[in-house]
Amino acid sequence: MTATQPSNTGVRRPIDLARAHGLSAQAVRNYERDGVLPPAPRTPNGYRRFTEVHAKALSAYVALIAGHGYAASGEIMRAVNRGEIDAALRIVDDCHALLQRDRETLDAVETAVATLTATRPQPQTRKAVSVSVLAHRLGVRPATLRKWERAGVLRPARDPATHYRAYLPDDVRDAELAHLLRRGGYRLDHIAGVLRQVRGAGGAEPLAASLSRWRERLTERGRAMLTGAARLADYLDAGPPSRQPTGHHFLNR
Repeated sequence: MTATQPSNTGVRRPIDLARAHGLSAQAVRNYERDGVLPPAPRTPNGYRRFTEVHAKALSAYVALIAGHGYAASGEIMRAVNRGEIDAALRIVDDCHALLQRDRETLDAVETAVATLTATRPQPQTRKAVSVSVLAHRLGVRPATLRKWERAGVLRPARDPATHYRAYLPDDVRDAELAHLLRRGGYRLDHIAGVLRQVRGAGGAEPLAASLSRWRERLTERGRAMLTGAARLADYLDAGPPSRQPTGHHFLNR
């Protein structure tokens, strides 16, 4: 029993689609099983008969992954294959909105880090300050700092003896950065994300050195989204085949 050969007009084997993207034939079969590729009709022997439309679908999926990630790309392709084009495009729109929010976060971080590194003197001591002292320094109410803590913006330690909040120099830095971003109109959840970047980099100064690479990654993601959109448009123009019985008893052929 031999598989369908690609010399048959318009018909391709799983391996023919796989090789173009450095995948395994089984991966292509799995994609069809999972609905990422449209259903492929079978030969009388049970082998899948992939076509140029399936090749375009695979190219679209692989290109989408680079900009949208596996989960969103899979949802986009499954929606298209169900004929739910608006639903697919809504997912694309959501991913672009997320990229825009990431760009805004980066802009905020660059502004805030530049301000902090240029104006904030180096701490002379590791002594902690209380919530009232920090609130007075920033010109806010202690309740505001507690609200920021509940939102995940600040993470002060507790004095082991009194159990009161104790803000170390890094906590003060985070509070100053949060205050700056709040004045710029940023939401608390947005600010919490910025501060995770600051803490992950080990402070404002190390983070400043990594901002260029962060922007490069956003640019790469944006370009990948453009490529994914072009491949998806090619697939939509090709006209996804109508749904056929998937023949799950032939999954390995």
